[in-house]
Amino acid sequence: MDWRDIPSLSALRAFEAAARLGSLSEAARALNVTHAAVAAHVRALEAEFGQSLLTRAGRGMVPTQAGAELARDLGTGFAEIAAGVRAMRQGREDRPVILTTTPSFAQNWLMPCLASFWAAHPDVPLTVQTDQNMVDLRREGVDLAIRHGKGPWPGLEGMVLTPAKMVVVAQPGRFGPAPEDPRSKAAWSRVVELPWLLDQSHSEFNKRLIRLGIDPERLTATALQSNALLLPACRAGAGVSAQPLALVETDIADGRLEVLAEEAESDYAYHLLHLPGPLSRRAQTFVTWLRRDSQCIALGT
Repeated sequence: MDWRDIPSLSALRAFEAAARLGSLSEAARALNVTHAAVAAHVRALEAEFGQSLLTRAGRGMVPTQAGAELARDLGTGFAEIAAGVRAMRQGREDRPVILTTTPSFAQNWLMPCLASFWAAHPDVPLTVQTDQNMVDLRREGVDLAIRHGKGPWPGLEGMVLTPAKMVVVAQPGRFGPAPEDPRSKAAWSRVVELPWLLDQSHSEFNKRLIRLGIDPERLTATALQSNALLLPACRAGAGVSAQPLALVETDIADGRLEVLAEEAESDYAYHLLHLPGPLSRRAQTFVTWLRRDSQCIALGT
């Protein structure tokens, strides 16, 4: 189809509304534009086609024979477009909410929360996809993403889900008593001398160690392929690990890990992100629950 053969869609829509409603004023109200704008669109079409499309009839307007034929065809075409849009929207509403995040965040923060969500909203299916790399939400058809960092993320909207302050944790008592002040320089100087466990899959965490004055290359460390391997080893006493507090807060509360050093403050966080524009009803239900009803937010603050 050559779009150069088709007049302005705005003009065609204005004419179709005027012919169907029998009034330029009514068409203007229906389209939320001015009377003058509708009249200008109709005149432009009449000039392009070289014939009248509407004529006056009392206080209203009626289509000419040519105008009636054009209005009928436009009505049919616009109805098909509207049906296609409704089908797309309905398909979006009916499919599961798709959320992407990292394996570690899903395992240690998100999944423990979801039983209560599914209990409260059994009619909202949720698919959680895990990937260490960032996913193109538009190309992959993903509704929501949880990402670690400072932001912003161009082309995405969202909110801070939970802070990501860094802590160094270990099995309780494994390396002596926990410090009275884990934010002190002495606490950080001490953990540098301990055996470490490093996550090879998440280089951003190791970069954060450098910002804290710790060179991962100079640590006595064992590198593991993922946090899924690292955290069980840390709980078992194999070494210390630097983790965003959100990922280990439950472990700390339950006595499986203790904090040996703690970042004083941080502008890092986990962000809940989505493409610009309104979310589907189901996705909005999940976001509202996460912000208002989820106990996970309380854990992460």
